[in-house]
Amino acid sequence: MSPSYCSMLFFIAFSVSMVANSAISHDFSIVGYIPDDLKSTDRLIDLFESWIDKHGKIYKSVEEKLQRFEIFKNNLFHIDETNKKVTNYWLGLNEFADLSHEEFKKMYLGLKVDLYKRRESPEEFTYKDVQGIPKFVDWRKKGAVTPVKNQGSCGSCWAFSTVAAVEGINQIVTGNLTSLAEQELIDCDTTYNNGCNGGLMDYAFAFIVSNGGLHKEEDYPYIMEEGTCDMRKEESEVVTISGYHDVPQNNEQSLLKALANQPLSVAIEASGRDFQFYSGGVFDGHCGTALDHGVAAVGYGSTTAVDYIIVKNSWGPKWGEKGYIRMKRNTGKPEGLCGIYKMASYPTKNK
Repeated sequence: MSPSYCSMLFFIAFSVSMVANSAISHDFSIVGYIPDDLKSTDRLIDLFESWIDKHGKIYKSVEEKLQRFEIFKNNLFHIDETNKKVTNYWLGLNEFADLSHEEFKKMYLGLKVDLYKRRESPEEFTYKDVQGIPKFVDWRKKGAVTPVKNQGSCGSCWAFSTVAAVEGINQIVTGNLTSLAEQELIDCDTTYNNGCNGGLMDYAFAFIVSNGGLHKEEDYPYIMEEGTCDMRKEESEVVTISGYHDVPQNNEQSLLKALANQPLSVAIEASGRDFQFYSGGVFDGHCGTALDHGVAAVGYGSTTAVDYIIVKNSWGPKWGEKGYIRMKRNTGKPEGLCGIYKMASYPTKNK
């Protein structure tokens, strides 16, 4: 029998009692719902319909819509229960609210650590002797970060992580912020990397060096799927790098030294359910260190209570803090929260 809007009334009634007996302190205009939305099936339906309109969702059949409603409802209860427990961050009803967590992981991650062999960089870690780094760094304010992009349902996070770091060092050296082509890496960097089926940033850096540069995004636009490598685009302008280096593993101070000087490619474990619905604050939730997602570190800072790293994601500007997440640092774990210190690297560019 197909699921219906009127199903699971006992579960809803139970959840309502839980809401009534719990204090809610979050701003629900930010998280996308209010406590009353969980009090009846009609309110849940209204919330789902407004969410559909907001995100432009289209379903092929009534059966699919009903299935998505059940998933949406389950996700909403998870978001609400989590927001009652956590204090430093909060979750919200974003555009991924009709996806099960297994669907989300399959569609939006894409780091392939099983491909990984620590490549030998041309030189030692560049920033090992750096002293006196600033307390706050934000490369967005320094003009070295392009607008947040969206990988879509292609597992190409590795390409977006790579490109963000290359865009950063290119702006620092030349003064020009140029949006570069992830699609070129997806189509052409196929010796080790696997397009929408995952890859690694170090291999992508090596490809850019050996290939003589990377084209502008406007000359090689992103299509959210694997395409054919277009060699004719070689006639247009490219951005080059001279090499790349790895940040020493499990070393927060080394990462901060490098990050004080340029944006970095980093890997994290983003498969925890709270990542799917992260909406704001300094994330300090549960996650492991089984790296599965490539992102870019673009700064660091502190609130009155907690230190954090600013991370640029590639899930579009509607996710998180306009496409970014602040991740807690100084956790006492060598590998950092979600393994963020395990596999960081950065490109170099001769002046």
